[in-house]
Amino acid sequence: MIAALLPLKKVLHNSKYLLFGTILLLGVVVVFNQMVQTESWGLNPYIDDNGWWRAMVDKVFSEDHQTDPVKVSNAWRSNYTPPTWKPEFKGRANLHAFEDWCGTSTAALRKNGHFPLYPHTRTTVKKLAVNPKWSNYGLRIFGYLHPHTDGEFSIAVSSEDNSEFWLSTDDSPLNVKLLAWVGKTGTEWAVPGEFDKYASQTSGPIKLSSQRRYFFEVLYVQDDKGTGHVEVAWKLLNQDFGFTIIDSKHISLYASESGLLPSDVSTIPQTAASHHHIPSKQPGATADMLREEPRDTFYRVPLVSSNFLKGVLADCSYKPSYTLKGVRVPRYQGIHMVRLSYIYPNDYTRLTHMESDETCIYQEHPSDMKTNGFSKYIIPDGPEEKSTTDFAKPLQDEEEASDLTGTKSVPNDEKDHVVRRKKSVSDDKEDFPVRKKKSLLDDAEYFPVRRRKSVLDDKEDFPVRRKKSMLDDKEYFPVRRRKSVLDDKEVFPVRKRKSVFDDKKDFGFQRRRSVFDDNEDFGFRRRRSVRNDEEEFDAEADQKEVWPGLRNNPLFPDTYSRKHLREKEIEKNMPLQLDLKMSTPTAKVSYQDLQALQSDQVNFGCNLVGNVQLSSSEALPLVKAFMDKLEAKHPGLFRLGRVINVVKRVDEVRGSRYLLELEVIDSSGKLLRLSQYIYNLNRSGRRRRRDTTVKELKPPPLLCNPMGFQWNPAATVHIIVPVKNQARWVQQLITEMERLFKETQDTNFNLIITDYSSSDMDVKKALEKSSLYRYDYLKLSGNFERSAGLQAGVDLVKEKHSIVFLCDLHLHFPSNIIDAIRTHCVEGYMVFAPVVMRLDCGAAPFDARGFWELDGFGLLGIYKSDLEAVGGMNTEKFKDTWGGEDVELIDRILEGGLEVERIHLRNFYHNFHSKRGMWVTQVS
Repeated sequence: MIAALLPLKKVLHNSKYLLFGTILLLGVVVVFNQMVQTESWGLNPYIDDNGWWRAMVDKVFSEDHQTDPVKVSNAWRSNYTPPTWKPEFKGRANLHAFEDWCGTSTAALRKNGHFPLYPHTRTTVKKLAVNPKWSNYGLRIFGYLHPHTDGEFSIAVSSEDNSEFWLSTDDSPLNVKLLAWVGKTGTEWAVPGEFDKYASQTSGPIKLSSQRRYFFEVLYVQDDKGTGHVEVAWKLLNQDFGFTIIDSKHISLYASESGLLPSDVSTIPQTAASHHHIPSKQPGATADMLREEPRDTFYRVPLVSSNFLKGVLADCSYKPSYTLKGVRVPRYQGIHMVRLSYIYPNDYTRLTHMESDETCIYQEHPSDMKTNGFSKYIIPDGPEEKSTTDFAKPLQDEEEASDLTGTKSVPNDEKDHVVRRKKSVSDDKEDFPVRKKKSLLDDAEYFPVRRRKSVLDDKEDFPVRRKKSMLDDKEYFPVRRRKSVLDDKEVFPVRKRKSVFDDKKDFGFQRRRSVFDDNEDFGFRRRRSVRNDEEEFDAEADQKEVWPGLRNNPLFPDTYSRKHLREKEIEKNMPLQLDLKMSTPTAKVSYQDLQALQSDQVNFGCNLVGNVQLSSSEALPLVKAFMDKLEAKHPGLFRLGRVINVVKRVDEVRGSRYLLELEVIDSSGKLLRLSQYIYNLNRSGRRRRRDTTVKELKPPPLLCNPMGFQWNPAATVHIIVPVKNQARWVQQLITEMERLFKETQDTNFNLIITDYSSSDMDVKKALEKSSLYRYDYLKLSGNFERSAGLQAGVDLVKEKHSIVFLCDLHLHFPSNIIDAIRTHCVEGYMVFAPVVMRLDCGAAPFDARGFWELDGFGLLGIYKSDLEAVGGMNTEKFKDTWGGEDVELIDRILEGGLEVERIHLRNFYHNFHSKRGMWVTQVS
């Protein structure tokens, strides 16, 4: 029976036809689904020829904002809960404002760490046309669109600066698509009501139904220039009416947000246009500091057991000469006594992407830099006949002594020639020098060499006094002349590029000033302007400048006028060069080790340089000497993989202290982290007399183990932050701490928040809902006091041998921050004051632009026992104000004999923020 219904032999015999039919059927299904999707959006190519193009562009542009769709989907799509919509929501749309944020593109708004969950302002609007009177802000307007009829609509947007309009296929924010926008580079703009300036401003045909509501979203950014505005309009395609603004009759709220706290974010929709994400640095970042570096993740490598490091070096006492125990430090002067540490290898903390030509690393005076640029770093090569020793001589200043003839020798290829030329007075005898700018004749004929004596005139060599000329009886030309064939008068030699008959040629270079338009030398008025390729002359200048025999000569009809116009055109289009026959100019350049010129003294006026770099010639021999000692102690157990980090603290009196962080490989091939402080003592005793006949070898380093000066990898780090009414930043701090714990899985750090009774969020509840492993919360009352708040957090720490990190609220932390605090804090000896990078307005951690905050010491890691030894925070002097308490603490730390480790820490950022509303309200 079954065989009769299903002839298997025939099916198998015609299997290729069956396979073809299956493929054809699948293709039909795919095409049908695509047509259904297209119909749902109204992208009918027969209605709008640009429909297919619009759909493609929209797709590409929307994908620009979704770098990883999988991660995006997992982040916010799974957490979406549809809100309950009510009819009373009609007539308004939600508006969120993000203040104090610079930029002109919507991409800049997405860099804001508070976007989209933590706006500064939550309000509503009655229509999709707003005109805020603010500056440097971003807007997000969202809600539901209610069409008044069924049909195909076109939607348009206009704004200054960039804006975007997104619309969903239904009432779900998860299905939004980008339909219209004004630019995406930040340079595009349109005037109010201008919807046809860019093709992207107007959407293709969109089929909408009056029986449904559609979620929409508008993004808009405005800087501090122009008239801020954004409006959205629509029109039916089958009518002749123009665009009309979408008003209150056709919009409604997404959710009611009245009475919500800034920390309540459950009603804020996250979409493809606006969703919370933590972007990471890209491998191809423009700035070297933004690229990943081995130091950033070295904390993940297991440490070499301290048992293997015992006895590798001989013990020695650690008593640096620069500590100030018992010395009275003048008030607020301790920060000027703190020194930087040297770093190897280069950690690229120099902010090269923020530098200009006036950067302070080059140690040039700003006025010299503006005038001369970097000319002192390069020495142009002279003529080929000069010796190489002459080339190496530095350029002389203009005011140096000239030669015996009163003429100063200067290089030919100098841009600005300053020549001392002789000028005859009425008696043709007395000579005096006149400084003259570079002229056409000088550039072509004047060479700074001594010429042999002339056989013809037996007069003094170059420059030669010229006989009275038909042009000017007072001029001296530094060339020998011969008679002209035309008029039996003296003209210039064949070698000369410029003749008397043509005083306006440039011959391959732009002249700066002609010998004929020098007021002082020739006594007639200069040319005033050049208009329509003709120059204005007065009669006297015209007669002196043109040879009379040429002007009316029948052999040369119209020669002067035609030549004049032609040569002016040549002059304007001639490239700037000295001589067409000259070879390409070359120069002598020496290696500039600019880092060697830096010192460990903090230059508070130079906040782009970063850490001082340690040379490899010093670091590598030191590493080799230590590894030799380790090999001698444990033969064959460890070998060096690579040098990750070397930190040097200079002590010229007794010896420098080093932190060696090395990647070593044990006998089983396992990668391990060796992190050890060592001391390189200065060699004492009288030096032997140097034998100049034998090359003296540098003595090996005298290494020892500084007793007591080692860091504790197991120390608990307590990050203490006092807050008041900063809900957005408190939530971001908690998010940052969650990220740190997730990345490091370090259970030995604790977040302590001391809260001055914040009214904008429940801080304790936010901590309880977080994924932090450890945290402490303390509620305080009264006005905000940073010193008292920090001290209250310190008092919560019971273990004296743990580290407290006095912290700020507006920070982005690197993943290795906890490890860095531990490494650079040594109980009884050293505290850690990392330098943080303050971001500019509109800058984000993954695209950092800003400067190093050198004068701030408010971020400080110190053992609790050491903080108690120096008296703790000064809560009396800084009771009602904050600012200065960090500098005052540094004074007492130095007086207590502790040293301050000062290092620019990579990926450590102070986010930009305004001071509006920052704890300024005083409680009576």
